[in-house]
This record gives sequence, structure tokens and C-alpha cells, in this order.
Amino acid sequence: MMATKVAEKFEKLSCMMNEKLKRRWAACEALSLGRGGISAVAEATGISRTTIRKGIREVEEQYGELAADITGHRIRQPGGGRRTIEENDPTLLSDLKKLVDPATRGEPMSPLLWTSKSTRKLAGELQKRGHDVSYRTVARMLHDMGYSLQANRKKREGKQHPDRDAQFQHINKKVRTFQRRRQPVISVDAKKRELVGDFKNGGREWQPKGSPERVRTHDFKDKELGVAIPYGVYDQTQNNGWVNVGIDRNTAEFAVESIRRWWRKMGCKTYPEATDLLITADAGSSNGCRSRLWKVCVQELADELGIKITVCHFPPGTSKWNKIEHRMFCHITENWRGRPLVSQAVVINSIANTTTKTGLTIKAKLDKHSYETGIKISNDELAAVNIRRDKFHGDWNYTIRPT
Repeated sequence: MMATKVAEKFEKLSCMMNEKLKRRWAACEALSLGRGGISAVAEATGISRTTIRKGIREVEEQYGELAADITGHRIRQPGGGRRTIEENDPTLLSDLKKLVDPATRGEPMSPLLWTSKSTRKLAGELQKRGHDVSYRTVARMLHDMGYSLQANRKKREGKQHPDRDAQFQHINKKVRTFQRRRQPVISVDAKKRELVGDFKNGGREWQPKGSPERVRTHDFKDKELGVAIPYGVYDQTQNNGWVNVGIDRNTAEFAVESIRRWWRKMGCKTYPEATDLLITADAGSSNGCRSRLWKVCVQELADELGIKITVCHFPPGTSKWNKIEHRMFCHITENWRGRPLVSQAVVINSIANTTTKTGLTIKAKLDKHSYETGIKISNDELAAVNIRRDKFHGDWNYTIRPT
């Protein structure tokens, strides 16, 4: 009956009101009806509940904190209305704080120490303690307490090497010196091994609605398709790169072969008169500062190219500062996100077609060679390397000259 009267009023008045007046008229009608008024007016007029609530806020702002009806009289006496659950249950808030307080995480007797503290589990634990509360109320209380859903953030880097910052400054100085002399400066690293085949790849890509690309349930290596190991070489001066995509193993020989291929395909054309080459690399993996095989292979490359090769390693645990990570690899990952790497051709083409607004271009090639692991370098072989170590951290900074 009530809704019918509201509908009749609205039908007669709607043609004389603009959107703003309709919204505020509906708000006043809802307020005059009391509890359930918003739903009744929304059903009678077709105006959404959200719009009516917006109108109520506008009316409250104009006529005071408490909404008034059309005549301007208060609808509810001061202090009227349903009391909050915190007022009816004084211990509820304190019990909730005890459950979610970070200080209780180390408390062995905490009932939720080893479980995810979802609102449903928190509500269940509060109900065991005699509180009549729903998970929605718990969510509202947590929000009022200043809590929000948050993920872990990688910020703690552990113990830092005392010469970390000094090494960064040393590398930057070397890079500027080489660039002033118009000598090549490259940043190298291997991207993580990728499974080739119809496997799930992180990220999302636009597809027809309801038609996601189907991939395998389990990520087991396909023996026929194998893996792809992208080893990148990024030219810091020219803002271009080379990616040697291996199918075997990430070894020191593979790393140096990747640099060799970059030089043949790109480097020698860009720097035809180069006499030196600067390589910035991580301290570990195939191009690690402790790898004997890496130094022997770099010596072979220096002899072949007839140029001096200077290597500067980043301090342990600082690989994310390597230029190739945030200037090349991140764009490659962005380019193939959400796309299964179903073949080696897809890997190569996805890499080679990666570009940026700043002018980044990348070339890629498949490396079908096999690389042996476990190669031992004797003391005599290491002594034959024509290496000159810098005065500052010679283990991280050294130059290998042609023999």
C-alpha cells in the first residue's frame, strides 16, 4: 500500500523534476517512511538505492546532521535507533584486537597462530568466545580499527656488504668513463628458465569473454619441446639488446657464447673501432665472480676479439640493480604475459617484438648447442688467464687482456 502511494506520487511529479530534484524527493520520501524506506522507494520509483542514499546525504548536508522530512521536523529522537554491536557487547572489540594484534603472533596459545586470519575464521573464534557476530561485522570493525588486506612486501634485504654502496659508485664511474671514450658497455644476465609448451604463463591477455586459452593442469617439462633459457645482453648506451635463447643449460660457456653472438650480430657494427668492453654482471650464477670457467671463457673471447674486457660484478644480493633487469627483461615479461609459450618460435618472436616508447629494440636467436656441466678448471689453467685486478675489490672488478 505504501509503495503504491509513493509510485502514484512519483508518476505525477516526475515530469516536473530534473534528476537532482527526483533524487532529493526520493530521499525525503524514504526518510519519512523510516526503516525500510529506501527499499520501498527504490521499488516504487525504479530509482536505485545508491542514488537514494546519495540524495539522503545531500539532504542531511543541507538540513543538518540528522535528516529532516519535508516539513523540517526530526524523524528520530536524539539517541534513537539501533545500538551498535560494540555498545551491546563491550568485550567484543577487545577480544577482536587480541586476535589480530601482531604482538600475539608469537604467542603459543593464540588460537589462530597457524591459520589464515580471514574474517570468517575471526568471526568463528569470536563466536566460540560467546559473541554473536558475523564475518561482515568483523570486516566492518577491522576497517574501523584501521586494518586492511595487505600482501607481503619485499623490503628486508638481509645483511648488506659494507662495500655495497662503494661498489655501486665504482661501477657507475666505470660506465661513465667507458661511455665518454665511446667504448661499449653491456649489462648481462640470464632470465629464469621457461617451460616450452601449452603451460600457464602469469598475467592476463584480452580474449573473447568466456573463452580463456586452455593450458595444461600440471607444469611438467615436455621432453620434446624442452625449455628456453634466455641470456640477455643489454647495451646501456644504445638502449638495445640481444637475447640468446638456449635449450640446454645455463653455464659459463653459454654466458660467454651469448656475449660473443651479441658482438658478431650487433656490437661490432655499432663499435667498429672498440678497443675495450665493459661488462656489468651479477656476482653469482653462470657469470659469477668466483667462477673459474667464466674467467677462462672470457679470456678466450678477449683473444678472439682482440680487445680488453673489463668485468664489474654487483655485490651479492643486489641483482635487481642490474640495468638489464629493469630496462629489458621486465619489458619482455610484460610482452608475453598471459600467453603460453607453446613453441620456441613463440619465445623468439615474443622477445624480438618487445619495444618501448623510449626506443628499446631487441634481437633474439635460438642457441641449439649443448653445454657441459661440471667442467673443472685447474690452477694452471686459471694462472694462464691474463687478468689484472683493480685495487678496489679485485674479486669484483678486473680486466682480462688478450694474450
